[in-house]
Amino acid sequence: MHHFEEELTCSICYSLFSDPRVLPCSHTFCRNCLEGVLDLSGNFSIWRPLRILLKCPNCRSVVEIPDSGTESLPINFALKHYRQPLNVYCLLDKKMVCGHCLTIGKHNGHPIDDLYSAYLKEKQSSGKILEQLTDKHWADVYLLIEKLKEQKSQCESVIQDDKKVVVLYFKKLSETLENKKQALLSALDEINRQVLEEYDPLIENLKKMREEHTRGNILHAEFSASYAQIRYLFSLTGNLHHFLE
Repeated sequence: MHHFEEELTCSICYSLFSDPRVLPCSHTFCRNCLEGVLDLSGNFSIWRPLRILLKCPNCRSVVEIPDSGTESLPINFALKHYRQPLNVYCLLDKKMVCGHCLTIGKHNGHPIDDLYSAYLKEKQSSGKILEQLTDKHWADVYLLIEKLKEQKSQCESVIQDDKKVVVLYFKKLSETLENKKQALLSALDEINRQVLEEYDPLIENLKKMREEHTRGNILHAEFSASYAQIRYLFSLTGNLHHFLE
């Protein structure tokens, strides 16, 4: 019972907590007690008014209080019930509760016990649990651990085998796709060869016809020029005969 009283007592005023606030170091004190400690410590520096340092009265750790003061520190108990002492143990929820919670709160109607009796029962219960953990039980635990390790190893082995199957499957699939790609490319190359065989002779013949047509035009032009010269010569010869007569 003395242990529970210590948990509910402020180490500054040695009274039951009133508006208990939790410091960053996890120790709890009455808010008014913390205000008194701050007033005595004189940590309100004019140069850094928003930074409030406090040395915990229990562990002597230097903690920083929010700039809004102790009002911003978290409350240890329910906000509505902070003035109610936790002097009853709820057997259903296995936690200390106040009278307010038992009468109109969420613990209303739950089976309860006084703190000391609950402490003894919990202590006996934990002792029975430790007694049940004999060497045989620990041996069973070790066997279970080994069995779990074996099952884990088997699962990992199956996973590795499945990974190999997946890798092999996609390797074969990749080879199949590569073969199909090469086959399609070869087929397209063959079609391209046939197209060349079909169109190249036609194109060459048309080129030759165009060249022959060009040569014909040149010969025609040369023949026309020669014919004109011959006619001119004949006309000169006729004029000469006429002159001689």
